[in-house]
Order: sequence, then C-alpha cells, then structure tokens
Amino acid sequence: MNTAAELETYLKGIVTNLPDSPGCYQYLDENGQIIYVGKAKNLKRRVASYFNKEQNSLKTRLLVKNIRDIRYVVVQTEEDALLLENNLIKKYKPRYNVLLKDDKTYPSLVITKEYLPRIFPTRQRGLRGASYYGPYSHLPTMYALLDLCKQLYHPRPCRTPMSEEGVLSRRYEVCLDYHIHNCPGPCVGKISREEYMQNIEACREILKGNTAELAARMKARMIDLAEKLRFEEAQTIKEKLALIENFKAKSEVVSNTLHNIDVFHIESEERVAYINYLHITNGCVNQAFTFEFKKRLEETDAELLALGIVEMRTRYDSHSPEIIVPIPVDLPEGYARQTIPQRGDKKALLELSRLNVKQYKFDRLKQAEKLNPEQKSVRLMKEIQGNLGLEKLPMRIELFDNSNISGEDAVAACVVFEKLKPLKSEYRKYHIKTVCGPDDYASMQEVVRRRYTRLRDEGLPLPDLIIADGGKGQMNAIRAIVEGELGLQIPIAGLAKDSRHRTREMLCGEPAQSVGVKPDSELFRLLTRMQDEVHRFAISFHRQQRSKRQTASALDEIPGIGEVSKQRLLKAFGSLKRIREADPAALIEVLGAARGSKLYENLHPATEKQETEPAQSEKTT
Repeated sequence: MNTAAELETYLKGIVTNLPDSPGCYQYLDENGQIIYVGKAKNLKRRVASYFNKEQNSLKTRLLVKNIRDIRYVVVQTEEDALLLENNLIKKYKPRYNVLLKDDKTYPSLVITKEYLPRIFPTRQRGLRGASYYGPYSHLPTMYALLDLCKQLYHPRPCRTPMSEEGVLSRRYEVCLDYHIHNCPGPCVGKISREEYMQNIEACREILKGNTAELAARMKARMIDLAEKLRFEEAQTIKEKLALIENFKAKSEVVSNTLHNIDVFHIESEERVAYINYLHITNGCVNQAFTFEFKKRLEETDAELLALGIVEMRTRYDSHSPEIIVPIPVDLPEGYARQTIPQRGDKKALLELSRLNVKQYKFDRLKQAEKLNPEQKSVRLMKEIQGNLGLEKLPMRIELFDNSNISGEDAVAACVVFEKLKPLKSEYRKYHIKTVCGPDDYASMQEVVRRRYTRLRDEGLPLPDLIIADGGKGQMNAIRAIVEGELGLQIPIAGLAKDSRHRTREMLCGEPAQSVGVKPDSELFRLLTRMQDEVHRFAISFHRQQRSKRQTASALDEIPGIGEVSKQRLLKAFGSLKRIREADPAALIEVLGAARGSKLYENLHPATEKQETEPAQSEKTT
C-alpha cells in the first residue's frame, strides 16, 4: 500500500467482510510472511478486536503495526479451529506466536496391539502396531468417548502385560476391577478372547465415529432377544443403545485415517473463477489457500481446476498421491489419483473446501461493491437482463399499481427506478377519469395510455422495462396499449402474488411464463421491495383522496362553510378527525370568530347540550 490511509482502508474492508464463523486467521507482513496465527469462535469479532483504537498490550500494538494483509480459513467448529491453529503455528512458526505447540499438545486415544488390547489416552505415538484416534483438542470429548467404551464394552483397565500363554496357564488373577464390574475378566477366562475382541472392534467403530452401523446391529440383536423372551439381556442392550444414540463425537477436520491428501474446490463466474486448496497431513488441515483466475476465454471449470491444481501443488511443493476434487479433471497420467467422494470423511473435507471458496468469493464481491457501489446495481441489472432476455440493461424501470374500494376513489400510481434506485422526483399519481366501477384492467390501460402518450409526444425518456403489479391479466392489459395502440417496443414483466399477498413469482414473455428467480436470492428481495414501494405509493394516494372526500362531504353539511373555508381547514388540520378534535380557539384562528364558533357548535352538538342543561335546571328550580 502506498499510504497509511490506503492500508487502513484495505484492512478495514477485509475485517468488515469477515464471516461470523469459527476459523483461523493469519496476519502477514510487508514481505508476505505469516507473523501471527490465531483461532476464533467468531472470526469477524475476534479480528476486529485487534484494530480497536485502545490497545493495552504492547505486543498487540506492535503486531498490528506490522500487519499488511489478512488471510483466514473457515471451519465448522471451534475445536476444529483450535486444531488448525496448532498445525499452522507448527508449520510457519510465526514470530508473534510465542508459545508454539508441538505434537504432544493434544492427547489421542490408543488401542494397543496385545493379546488382550487396552484403550487409554496418550500424548505419545510410539507404540508399535497400535491404533491412534484423535488428537482431541476438547478433552471432555475424548474422555466422554473413553467412558462410552468403558460403559458399553469394559476393556480391561489394568496395565499388566498379558500373553496368550499366561492366560491359558492361569497365571493371572482377577482384581478389584472385576469385582466392581469394570472388567469382564478375560485374563482368567470369565469371558472368551473372541468375545473380548468383538468388544474391542466395537470400540474401534465408536472412536471412528461409525456409531450408526453399530447401533443398527445392537438394535437388531435387542429385537432378537426380546422375541426369544430374554428380556433382561434385551434391556441391557437397550441401555447401551441409548448411550450410543445420545452421544455423537466426530471431528470434520481431523480423521486419523486420512494422510497426505490435497483437496480442491472451484466456484466460477462469468469472468473469474475462485479455487480453494487444502492439504491434509496426519488427518489435519495444515495448508489452506484460496486464489482466483481471471478468465481470458471461455475456459471450463475442469480446465481452470487443472491449472489451479498444478499451480498450488508446485507452489507448496506437494507430492500427495491423492487429490480430492468435485469434478473429473484432465491431469497427466500417473500425476495423482483423483477421488470424487460421495460420502464419508473425504466428502466432509470436500465440503469444507467448498465452504471456504464460497466465503472467499462472497468476501471479494462485498469488497468490490464497497469500493464501487454501482457494481452491485450493474450485477443485479445484468441478472434481470439475463432472466428476462432483454436486449439492453434495464437502467430505467417503471412499475404501476391501482387502488380503489369498490370503484370509489379510484387512483393509480407509477414509480420509477433509475439503476435500481427509487427516483422519487419521477413518481406520478393518477386519478382514474374514464373508468366506472372496479375494473383494474381498464384502469391500468387508462393510466398507461396517458403516461406513455405524453412521454412519446414530448420526447421524454421511455423505460427499459415495465413491471405490472399483477399477473398475466395486467401484463396483457399493458401490452395492448404500449404495443397495440402506441406502437412502442418496451419489455413488460409481471410480479404475481400468492393468496397471502406475498410476491410469488416473476412473469415475462407472451404468453407469460414464470421466470426462475429463487425466493431467497438478492434479486427476488429487490423485486419484492420494488413491488412494495409502488403498492405503498398507490395506497397512500388512495387514502389521501378518500380522506379528503370524506372530510369535504362532512363539511358540506355545515352552513356557512364554503369551498375556500374547506381548503383552509384541510390545509391547517389535514383531516376531519383533527378538525373535530380542535378546540374553538384553533378553529377561530383559521376561520374567524363567527364561522369558527359556528363550526365548533355544529361539530359538537352533544357538548353544547351538556353545557346548557345545568343552567336550565337551576332556572326551573
């Protein structure tokens, strides 16, 4: 960055668009070196805290002074962020991360390779032939898994080395754990080795997270025992099944079965493609990067992904034998084995890569729109142009709506949007003059005829798109005037509503066809706001006219109140309700003493009667 102000604007743009998701953030210096790695439950809130004006820590102030860029990786849980932070710190050794973590930071669960295997937590991975599960950043999770295995299958808790010869020769004796039911006693033959090993295999499935298949087998066994009237055994299995169903613990980032794998995902637009790269070692993400390609020709996603794979693997010197991708990619023979997973741990990693590339794409889009606010409008106008098949961008859009009650006080409104922004100086209100009764189609035709006849005759700008607040009927009514009578070629669309008066779909063409605009999309929300605006404008005008008519008719019945007096009253008070609520002094100020008093007496006859009745009663007495 050339200046401090430009750097501040750049970093502020990144922080503003960070997601409210867990993940890891990395601060880079002017040489592109990572100087700090941190984790966060909420990336946006955590990173923003570094740039507060009041920094108490000298270390933090010094760190912020050297930040020139920010990168981040989104993960699913806070535990995953913790593990990823650990891997990144070990890999890059950032200068401001004083307490570097090593392989012993987080414990794992191990199943030993013995005649009678044991299960216990460890921070070492040196046992020959043993199976390790983890590491676990969240210790309660690890101990909950261990407790589940103990409650269900009771692996022996003792540390005594046991051999087949020792068991067969009755060398061992039962201990206290057997008597308190913490151990089934395989060392003395209280349970056969085959049954004990089946229990150990079931524990393996639990530690892998494969509880669904295990639960299914247990449920089938429980039903079989119940049918044989062995209810006590069935109840025991039911209790174990309940423990499994109530416990689920499996990291989506860490899986000990995955090693040395590259993961790629792509998100493509018209002129640019975004590619995310994750490198997996020992079941953990220890490399993450997202970049973009500027499209020169009409390259396919497969072609761009192939270029990205070669670029990333060369840049990070990766020789992983397996690549996880979302689509088939044409790579040199023997380059690497491609996998397009449909389920399991690899599918979870592919989904994590997709999550990161979509977030990166969203952030880039938001940053660009902040620097150039019109870019968002242009993007949405292009989307409208593409959906409706328009020849040019709809820079000027006009919408119409009618409003009346059983044909009375019939009015219509036209609102104008310039570059998708309301142009209120061009809003127009119309009294319906030639239509009698509640005929919305005829009313719409009258207004459209008046509107575009004047624009045509006076050489004023015509809209690029007309949107009717209604379905096929309204569109056909407008088209009959615009194209049939006036000979104008203006595209016409409609916004149809459902029974609850909510925007349901967009229509266009002849005959009218529904346009595939997703209800949760930004474009659909924009069109809904435009429809709500024309409806608001028409309803407001209708209420205004109805109020004036009702006020005028009520004042017409009062002697001495002519047209000029009515206009004065409406200008001063706005409605008949406010005129009724006004005190005599306010009315006298507008109309003078005689007419003001007369008006108050006519509007409040009951009040006058109540004021005179007591005096008459006293006189009679």
